[in-house]
Amino acid sequence: MKILALDSSGLVASVALSENDNLIAEYTVQYKKTHSQTLLPMLQEICRMVELDLDTVDAIAVAAGPGSFTGLRIGSATAKGLAFAMKKPIIPVPTVDGLAYQMYGAGDLVCPIMDARRNQVYTGIYEFIPDCDGQFAYDMRVIKEQCAVSFDEIAEILNGYNRDVIFLGDGVPVFQERMAQILHVPYTAAPLHRARQSAAAIAALGSIYYRQGKAVSGAEYVPEYLRLSQAERERAEKERA
Repeated sequence: MKILALDSSGLVASVALSENDNLIAEYTVQYKKTHSQTLLPMLQEICRMVELDLDTVDAIAVAAGPGSFTGLRIGSATAKGLAFAMKKPIIPVPTVDGLAYQMYGAGDLVCPIMDARRNQVYTGIYEFIPDCDGQFAYDMRVIKEQCAVSFDEIAEILNGYNRDVIFLGDGVPVFQERMAQILHVPYTAAPLHRARQSAAAIAALGSIYYRQGKAVSGAEYVPEYLRLSQAERERAEKERA
């Protein structure tokens, strides 16, 4: 099965191509350019480098949110455009799940944190359980589903588990000082090659979700924002006033 994966949910723009259990290509950039400037050129470069015929792709996996509203809309528009043009399904992958999957096999609790502004984070709590068939594989268990909360709230929950924690995501440097103040459990941060979004992780999870029947049509797919945009919040505040 061949999956084209996209992630533009945060600061990173990432495109990947997987086939069965092989990662064929990944192109990831975190630089001073918008996703509208990078995502399609990166896709075109992958197609050129691996001589990809898009008609041979079985499905398009996309980081479905939460994340940057602009980034999610760009990724959504790109995925939906490809799905309509190629007549292929879309596999929505929750952004925080995709981040957590980067720590596949970790023995500690995994807690991605994305800076959601307004002193909030997009986050969740995960652990990896050895597969019962003994084939050196792991299942990712969602302890707390992705949500938008204050960092203090997720830290309080983590303190209650009394287990080591691995943090990753662009919220780590933002809340680093606060971690030291309120966390009572041992914790560490993921290394740089696992610290941000990766379309390869979206492709890997997308393959699992596809087998679970979680693919949708291009017309059905909508990103999951988890909270209102700034413009929507401001309009609601004006209406209340």
